[in-house]
Amino acid sequence: MAVPAGGSGPGAGPLAGILVVDLSRALAGPQAAMLLGDLGARVIKIENPNGGDDTRGWGPPFVKAGGGVAEPGETGDFESTYFFSCNRNKESVTTDLKSDEGKDLLTRLVRQADVVVENFRTGVLDRLGFSMKQLHAINPRLVVLSITGFGHDGPEGGRAGYDQIAQGEGGLMSLTGTGPDDPTRVGVPIGDLLAGMYGAYGVVAALHERAETGRGSVVRTSLLAAIVGTHAFQGTRYTVTGEVPYGQGNHHPSICPYGLFHCKDGLVQIAVGSQGLWRRFASEFELPLDGPGFATNAERVRSREAVNGAIDAAFAAYPLDTLLPRLDEIGVPAGEVRTLDRVYDWEQTRSQGLLIEVDHATAGPIQLPGPALRFDGSSPVEHTAPPTLGQHDDSVRRWLDEAEGA
Repeated sequence: MAVPAGGSGPGAGPLAGILVVDLSRALAGPQAAMLLGDLGARVIKIENPNGGDDTRGWGPPFVKAGGGVAEPGETGDFESTYFFSCNRNKESVTTDLKSDEGKDLLTRLVRQADVVVENFRTGVLDRLGFSMKQLHAINPRLVVLSITGFGHDGPEGGRAGYDQIAQGEGGLMSLTGTGPDDPTRVGVPIGDLLAGMYGAYGVVAALHERAETGRGSVVRTSLLAAIVGTHAFQGTRYTVTGEVPYGQGNHHPSICPYGLFHCKDGLVQIAVGSQGLWRRFASEFELPLDGPGFATNAERVRSREAVNGAIDAAFAAYPLDTLLPRLDEIGVPAGEVRTLDRVYDWEQTRSQGLLIEVDHATAGPIQLPGPALRFDGSSPVEHTAPPTLGQHDDSVRRWLDEAEGA
């Protein structure tokens, strides 16, 4: 469906003209809707007027009106940086979906929409009067993205989903950490983020299918599905051979040497992913090229402790700014370990459009992490700031009146 001008979305990109109604909160659903907004869709986020999305209250840190970080104990109408992370390129409209006005507003929006994103617990939308069947009765061309914690059906369907719990239940924590007694969560809510990414690409596929069939559909994913879907070679270690993998710290379980090492003044990571690279690397740093436990990748994996110890000893004489160029000269992929301040100050990060500046309604100019996709030959997308609660109550309702009167 064509989306009239006047929304706050990017207004350009491959999904320009697509209208997304975002009923989700927290992270997985908002992430999916934001990714669609990054591609040019207009995204209208529906929030409860009593506080809105839960993440508006998640912090510190919070940002004060006019900019600046709120101090501990300071009170006021602050904005959460957590909310900022997954709600760029959206409009915020407040309503109570349990009320007659809220049900009417959602019905009107669904009539105009191409996509609805929801991550309610199983059965909640049905009780509100918006089951999948009812949504498609309102708009047969509608694509619905439904994200749950552990799936909408099955013996534990409808179970509440929280990222760290899903990381544990989905096996990811058992693969992360120094060993079987040290399961460790990933440093970001990776289950939520992956579910959002899977959901967004599922929506794009469903929109393509709709262009052929004229009919909408329901796309489903979950935190559990997203995590299991990214087990990769660790999954096949079990499904094919029955071997149960565990965390091995900062070293690859199937390639050696590949991981984190110490040098004179810091840390360096290397990836010696082929036998040819190993021969060049071992010769350059006087390692036992064909010695027992060193000759083949399989031997090195079994003798990982000895191999890694020899590399740490060889690197001990080199400062990082000398070691990295030397590794580059012999073709060994390598890099340092950056803190986030150094990532966002890095010119390579900025050159890829991974840092954007937007003008927030209360906080003023702010910088946000940018989208991960670029399209050659397309005009740069004009990103908009995450909305304040109810910022677009009036403009969206006026637009609906105009759209329905057209």
